[in-house]
Amino acid sequence: MEELIKQVSERAGITEEQARTAVETVAEYLKERVPAPYSSYIDSFMSGRGGGKSGGLGGILGGMFGNK
Repeated sequence: MEELIKQVSERAGITEEQARTAVETVAEYLKERVPAPYSSYIDSFMSGRGGGKSGGLGGILGGMFGNK
């Protein structure tokens, strides 16, 4: 997640704390909208226990933002 926060901070021109808030807000938004059994996957990804190149949701979303 830290890599995602860093990328959001750099690309949006905001502080890392603001980027952390944004990333956490998106994660909460997604958790509210996916079927209940899947919200735990979001938690796993956000904590770095899920898949993705650099670990977790940060790795997956980082790839969406161009991080190869």
